[in-house]
This record gives sequence, C-alpha cells and structure tokens, in this order.
Amino acid sequence: MYYFEEHRKSYMEIGKIYFWTATINNWHKLLSGDVPKQIITGSLSTLSARGKITVYAFVIMPNHIHLIWQMNGLNGKETAQGSFLKFTAHAFKNHLIHNDPLFLPSFSVKAANKNYEFWQRNPLAFELTQKKTVMQKLQYIHDNPLAEHWQLTDDPVKYHYSSAKYYETGIDDFGFLNDITAIF
Repeated sequence: MYYFEEHRKSYMEIGKIYFWTATINNWHKLLSGDVPKQIITGSLSTLSARGKITVYAFVIMPNHIHLIWQMNGLNGKETAQGSFLKFTAHAFKNHLIHNDPLFLPSFSVKAANKNYEFWQRNPLAFELTQKKTVMQKLQYIHDNPLAEHWQLTDDPVKYHYSSAKYYETGIDDFGFLNDITAIF
C-alpha cells in the first residue's frame, strides 16, 4: 500500500526553489500604482533581510506577481509565504482606506476571519529542479511586461518592478535579489 500526500498547488517546502504566481482577487488591477508595488518589494526586502526567503527573480504586474524564490524557514509560527500574503493584504487595505476608499469594497468578503480578501486563494507554486525550466521561467518573468495584453514597456530592463535590470546589468535596485544562474 502506498501513501500519497496531496499538496495544494500553493504548497512549498523549505529549502526548495519555486516559480510562484499570486493573483489579486477577481483580477482587479490593484497593483497598477507604485505604492502597492512598493508594499510588495518592501515585504520581500524585509523577509529577505531576516533570512526567511531568498528571492531570485520577480515581476509585479497590474493584477498579479511572479517570483522565483526559496523559503528558508518559518516566520514565527507561519510560513514566509503566508507572512508575505498577510502583511501585503493588511498594507493594501490601509493604503485603500486612506487613498482610494471607493475601491476597497471591491475586495469585500463575508468570512468569519476577515472582511477583505486581496489575494486569490492557492497561488501557484511550481518547484524548479532543472536549468532549462529555470531559464524558461526567468525569461517568462522578464518578458511579462512586454506582453501584448499589458504593453508596460518596450524593454524589460526599463520596467522598474522586475528583476530584469539586475540580470542584465548586475544592479540590484531592491537589495534583495540573488542570481539564480549561479545555482543552476
């Protein structure tokens, strides 16, 4: 008899590297402005500085984010991923209360433990184990702002909320990036 443990698609093991996508609830374009993007990069910076995560690549799009990252340990009693999602959700709520209160009801939910939900449940986590897949995902992340649907830039290096510039020039404007090509 074999035992198969089912994991949610968002499950990540400590010490393994993942391609991860999290989407804003109902695909709202909450991340269009700089402040929500800075909330995300600030959280990644804090968790990285505390040694809870290692960030290899990222892009912040208007309604979703892609990361290549590794969980290095728990953040208190919760996963670093859980801390990231919880912290950013609280910060998004505070930002909307003070800057765009008419947009806040878009995230209203009827739940026992919360009044608002900013992230869709069960983000996608895909373990990266082979160089070919790592390079494909890295390219995908960096090319995302060029997509016809978005047209956020004509050059990935020019899109600030991405690791493309780091991989092209070696300049880490965020202070938390690590080179995935050094591992694979």
